[in-house]
Amino acid sequence: MVTRVATVAFEGIEARSVDVQVQVTSGNVNFILVGLPDKAVAESRERVRAALIASGLALPAKRITVNLAPADLPKEGSHYDLPIALGVMAAIGAIPPDALAGYAVLGELALDGSLTAVAGVLPAAIAAYARGQGLICPAACGPEAAWAAADIDILAPRSLIQLANHFKGTQVLARPQPSVARQAGPLPDLGDIRGQESAKRVLEIAAAGGHNLLMNGPPGAGKSMLASRLPSILPPLSPRELLEVSMVHSVAGHLAEGALTDRRPFRAPHHSASMAALVGGGLQAKPGEVSLAHHGVLFLDELPEFQAQALDALRQPMETGDVLISRANHRAVYPARFQLVAAMNPCRCGKATEPGYACRRQPNERCMAQYQTRISGPMLDRIDIVIDVPAVTAADLLLPAAGEGSAEVAARVAVARQAQTARFEALNLPNVTTNAACPAPVLDQIARPDGAGLNLLRDAAEAMRLTARGYHRVLKVARTLADLDGEAKVGRIHLAEALSYRSRIDQVAQAA
Repeated sequence: MVTRVATVAFEGIEARSVDVQVQVTSGNVNFILVGLPDKAVAESRERVRAALIASGLALPAKRITVNLAPADLPKEGSHYDLPIALGVMAAIGAIPPDALAGYAVLGELALDGSLTAVAGVLPAAIAAYARGQGLICPAACGPEAAWAAADIDILAPRSLIQLANHFKGTQVLARPQPSVARQAGPLPDLGDIRGQESAKRVLEIAAAGGHNLLMNGPPGAGKSMLASRLPSILPPLSPRELLEVSMVHSVAGHLAEGALTDRRPFRAPHHSASMAALVGGGLQAKPGEVSLAHHGVLFLDELPEFQAQALDALRQPMETGDVLISRANHRAVYPARFQLVAAMNPCRCGKATEPGYACRRQPNERCMAQYQTRISGPMLDRIDIVIDVPAVTAADLLLPAAGEGSAEVAARVAVARQAQTARFEALNLPNVTTNAACPAPVLDQIARPDGAGLNLLRDAAEAMRLTARGYHRVLKVARTLADLDGEAKVGRIHLAEALSYRSRIDQVAQAA
């Protein structure tokens, strides 16, 4: 007789159904595991054996064969421990054979029979609910699984003994409740920044439309400080965005105690990060920083210091909003709709723009050009806004605190975002929420300028030699400026300001 237990295998954030088949027969005493298991799955035999012994059960002196079907799908991770153990327990009569019907099971076993948290519980719960199943998972993951649906049947035991007692009717497991992460504290406020009024204005524009931003300035000008305050003016995640972000973080194992938060992700990898760390990959094709920043901000400080190949690997996710990781035996697609915010110095020494400064090695212009060649032209073409952030003077630091902080700016950003969401819903584009993500064919409907603006745009496109992508990005920034002003029509003034942010991109590209 074959006992069957349902579990899942992950391909990106998709949970594919896997059938764990357990057969106990007479023959040589052996525990055989087949179905393309990786090292972690193969080692589950010893964890299952020790956990059953600790729970008062012993494996029979028979031949135990476990098949993970489909057999041609690679199986990775430690979450197969619990379904294998439950299949063996059902096969030897320790729990009722039909107790596991209608449940998907995942969890890692400790040697004492307790259950350890695993990654990917949220997408597994959503997939199980879609197939009309309940879910059995470790207690530490129960609050995470409870977010899948209000009426999904969830069992979240702390040990094998608790689960066995529940099936026997001697103990009842309560359904876990969804958990919300505790906020670490208030976010850094824009009011802390002295001076840099132009940079604050650009930060508000970038937040309102989800635009990519590059800040160029000498060391100590406040570029990193400005970027760290961007999350404080971004609106909270919508329920749909919260679910998407949480599924990525669940697969990556980054949900602490199964708790979710509506704060947008803010990822700031070091410039030594590899291509696999940024876009994802490795032996198990794990999500990278671009996916962990989905619906949030990816901040790259010291942009030219990143590996050129790693930076160019960001180009495709910046356009499509997802990243495809292909390996010889694995393929995964992760969402990556992130907002890029980058900072850089004008040159290696950082002083080339200071009045009266002369580089000892070569002329300032050449020093700047050599440093900026680390960023490719196609990469720069995908950045909507580039601004110069000048050095802060002592007079700026002596000024009183700004009267306007993050709360006032966030209110204006929220109004602009609401206008964009309503506009795209009216156009039957519910998956598009910001102007930066607007498809090019739709721009003629939502961002067509008036007559004066059209003439300005035509002349500027010829003079600046805008690419098609650059042309569309100017329109998107102009649309955001109109939204901040509460205007239904994009005017000449909005296009003029959008073009001013684009002119700096052309200067950097020419230097490169």
